[in-house]
Amino acid sequence: MSRFTPKVVTANALVEGDVIYLTADDRWTRHLAEAELIEDEAHAQLRLLHAARQKLAVVGAVLADARPGPRGPEPGHFREAFRARGPSNRFHGKQADLRHV
Repeated sequence: MSRFTPKVVTANALVEGDVIYLTADDRWTRHLAEAELIEDEAHAQLRLLHAARQKLAVVGAVLADARPGPRGPEPGHFREAFRARGPSNRFHGKQADLRHV
């Protein structure tokens, strides 16, 4: 029997292309910490189906490994950490607020 790893539902916004996450109240957010952390495999599959039906808003909905953190879900894999930071070319998307760094 395999052990289920906590997940979040993630996709890309259809128009902007930004990485987005599904919240517990069925909103899409650009902040991983606001995503619904899903710890049940059956519930995760239902949430993924719900996301996949939103074809006018998102593309490429998948389940991504995550773990609980002090402010909400945190990346469970380096790939998701990279996606959560935003584009790799600075001063676009989420990284636009980091100009002072």
